[in-house]
Amino acid sequence: MTDVASTSGIHTDELDAGVRPQDDLYRHVNGTWVAATPIPDDKARYGAFTILAEEAELAVRDIVERSQQAAPGTEERKVGDLYTAFTDEERLEALGTGPIEPLLAEIDTIDSVEDVLRSVGRFERLGLPGFLQLFVDNDPGDPESYVVFLEQSGLGLPDESYYREDRFADIRTKYREFVAAMFPLAGFDDAGARTDDVIGLETALAAQHWDNVTTRDSQKTYNKLPWSEVAALAEGIDLRAWWEAIDAPAGAFETVVVREPSFITGLAALLVAEPIEAWRNWLRWQVVRGSAAYLTSAFSATNFSFYGTALTGAPKQRERWKRGVSLVEGAMGEAVGRIYVQEHFDETSKATMDELVANLVEAYRQSVTGLDWMTDETRARALDKLDKFTPKIGYPVRWRDYSALQVSADDLIGNVRAVASFQVDRELGKIGKPIDRDEWFMTPQTINAYYNPGFNEIVFPAAILQFPFFDAQRDPAANYGAIGAVIGHEIGHGFDDQGSQYDGDGRLENWWTEADRAAFEERTKALIAQYDALVPTEVPDGHVNGALTIGENIGDLGGLSIAWKAYLLSLDGQEPPVVDGLSGAERFFLSWAQAWRMAIRPEEAARLLSIDPHSPNEFRCNQVVRNIDGFYDTFGVTEGDSMYLDPAERVAIW
Repeated sequence: MTDVASTSGIHTDELDAGVRPQDDLYRHVNGTWVAATPIPDDKARYGAFTILAEEAELAVRDIVERSQQAAPGTEERKVGDLYTAFTDEERLEALGTGPIEPLLAEIDTIDSVEDVLRSVGRFERLGLPGFLQLFVDNDPGDPESYVVFLEQSGLGLPDESYYREDRFADIRTKYREFVAAMFPLAGFDDAGARTDDVIGLETALAAQHWDNVTTRDSQKTYNKLPWSEVAALAEGIDLRAWWEAIDAPAGAFETVVVREPSFITGLAALLVAEPIEAWRNWLRWQVVRGSAAYLTSAFSATNFSFYGTALTGAPKQRERWKRGVSLVEGAMGEAVGRIYVQEHFDETSKATMDELVANLVEAYRQSVTGLDWMTDETRARALDKLDKFTPKIGYPVRWRDYSALQVSADDLIGNVRAVASFQVDRELGKIGKPIDRDEWFMTPQTINAYYNPGFNEIVFPAAILQFPFFDAQRDPAANYGAIGAVIGHEIGHGFDDQGSQYDGDGRLENWWTEADRAAFEERTKALIAQYDALVPTEVPDGHVNGALTIGENIGDLGGLSIAWKAYLLSLDGQEPPVVDGLSGAERFFLSWAQAWRMAIRPEEAARLLSIDPHSPNEFRCNQVVRNIDGFYDTFGVTEGDSMYLDPAERVAIW
């Protein structure tokens, strides 16, 4: 990293002198920007992440539009043809409901539970919603092998709580109106009765769902069962009809992980008890809802009126080209990413990131070594896990092969179904094969990062390595406060309430002594209580769910705490320069706050408060620093200041 700071990395002209950092760091840094920045009509929120995402979106648009002229048969041309099919609105209007009529006709012939199961299985292969979501990952109990996971599904609303909590009564009314409006578009009469069937079944399915706090529990959701035991859970029906219709490879479902076993039992009871006509209407709804974005403008606009405006508050649907870019990225993201990296990624950033990651890991090592609440036995296992972390930066070492995927420039629904089938084959084809530790689960053009406990890896796509998170030419303090904290956050997920249950090889295993786990949970419970008390500005009648957000809150707190230690280590005892009138410590914490700036619509804030495992951005900034002594020293925070938290109440985990 450069020893001479050219810029502070802080937009000092945006700092709000009317708000003291001692009272509200988030608004001191971001209040002026938020007040002056309107949320675009096609967005529910707008901030540092979305600004970079827009830049990446423009770069990808250029790539896909050039790909429309690529040589036929090439991977680039597949990208272009997929985009062409989506943007040919005239053809979509002419086709009307034609693309979904064969599936709707199939549903008309259903007259048994077995038929329902087979249709849901076939629809799974076509990318349509069902009542079970399957995915493939490495086995938490045997991380060197792949296994199929089965997860509860079947809801049109974001979460089971939407079907039962009073605060969502208005959303339920709008959802019913939405369903009733979509059925006539698809050519159905008696929309009221069909809507009653859909809402009734979804409400019954939601009653069988585990809540989103329980589904975070790695132990409770790891239920590895031979198929005979899965069949026993589904008393009265034969679930084989479902997976046989998916056309899975032999042996793929021999042993599976059922994340929510009681849901299987509840689903089976509903399939037996509810009339077949009700299930036919529910299936019709899955076809209509799952296809709406790829049909006429009437379907697309009506779909957006609920999932966009009602749920998130966004008044305007995104332009057609933006939605086309999203489709291409979801279908062939690495094909686009390969070109994006060639054209937009500075390889020198990788070397700087390597240094940052190494410093963050060393800071974690020193922190774990010095913990006063952890015994030597557990400490040795924690350090072993840290030593086995695998960082991935920028892009995959090996790109995904799309040669088996066939697309056409004049068949949008056919392309969407082909992509879904390709993905099903790719995922289920992993069963029985060696673990591919080179695989990425995020594209290089994604503005995000992740930790994968089964692989014990931290992954930083190329696109996030930009201002305000990272700039190889700016003062190191700002990089440590932003991308350094992101790195620390992802490492921290390896030691959060769930990640800490996996060892260094990705195995779900208790490597803690009983006393150490109790000491850890004492600290996490205190953090949960802190966040439970927080009320977001945009949702004055709501509270943060500390239990739902605890993993991310641990990641934030550990991430910034360790980034602060890593920054101090990087100074090697030297005094950092003052840049733009700011000390190194000030630049560190201001950069942290700057990265979390966001303007958000109240509807979106309420939606995220219910389902998002991340806390609202204002608290990701403020509540974290309230627990870090370095923040108090830097800004002279004292009792009486709004950001002050009594030392006895501050939580330090790592």
